[in-house]
Amino acid sequence: MSRPLLGVLIEALRCLPGVGPKSAQRMAFHLLERDREGGRRLARVMAEAMDKIGRCRRCRTLSEQGDCALCTNPERNVGLLCVVENPSEVMAIEQATDYRGLYFVLGGRLSPLDGIGPRELGLEEFAARLAEGEVREVILAVNPTVEGAATVHYLAELARHHGVRATRIAQGVPVGGEIEYVDSGTLRHAFTGRHDV
Repeated sequence: MSRPLLGVLIEALRCLPGVGPKSAQRMAFHLLERDREGGRRLARVMAEAMDKIGRCRRCRTLSEQGDCALCTNPERNVGLLCVVENPSEVMAIEQATDYRGLYFVLGGRLSPLDGIGPRELGLEEFAARLAEGEVREVILAVNPTVEGAATVHYLAELARHHGVRATRIAQGVPVGGEIEYVDSGTLRHAFTGRHDV
């Protein structure tokens, strides 16, 4: 006997991050009771996106073409290469900064216990990109976790091996943050990364 379609829809919506059973139920009822056309449009766009969006051959971000719009933009600085963990971080950097270089998306961070090594992160492609000789600086924008630190160390060694400068984005007290509420790890990074004013 097949499950009721409403239950299948609610369960399907739970694949989204942060969506638990109650949120999925609210979404399903909203679409069915108030926005069936929105639901149909969402289904069409989701199906098309799943079929047509892949990875950029050059930087590994999400793209409909073989090479993404950033990699093919002649106004980008090919000498700067920012390494991030996920495509969402490319979008965040593009929206929040005036960075005009290129990117390389790892798709995660080194985690041998989870079976994620250099091969899974495309580090052969990364090394090949450095070997081309255009990149002068690699900006490591990897999250400050234990695995992130190991990933940064590995990437910095690869960069040095190719004669490329490796830098890491600053870490510390957020803008508008109050020191008394900042955790000790963040404060430690802030003091270590201090600079002249």
